[in-house]
Amino acid sequence: MAKQIKRRIKLQIPAGKATPAPPVGTVLGPAGINLQEFCTKFNDATREKMGDIVAVEILVFDDRSFDFVIKTPPTAFLIKKVTGIKKGSIKGANETIATLTEAQLREIAEIKLPDLNAYSIENAMKIVEGTAKNMGVKVEK
Repeated sequence: MAKQIKRRIKLQIPAGKATPAPPVGTVLGPAGINLQEFCTKFNDATREKMGDIVAVEILVFDDRSFDFVIKTPPTAFLIKKVTGIKKGSIKGANETIATLTEAQLREIAEIKLPDLNAYSIENAMKIVEGTAKNMGVKVEK
């Protein structure tokens, strides 16, 4: 018989830098999984993405074993990384603080495509463009 999923936990952790200390330990501790084992496996799996923030979905089973799936970095993180800004605009779309070229937008959309509800790169670009606008980043066409 297959293992029963007890909990599904979603986190955003810097790649290769997971430690049993908070915030990882605070979330995963009550789930009953071995924190050191998770941190070791996660850090090994994300070593090549060092410096990025990575989304991870952790499945905790009845017998306290676990499995995890590494997702793409958040769209806002990628936009900030490409434009070189520290944070989005306080006023959102009403204030422009940076610009993205269409090539940069396509690059981000290609990275995010596996995790988006989009079937084509053009639809993925529209989703990323919406996030950029809400952050105060203008897209040049």
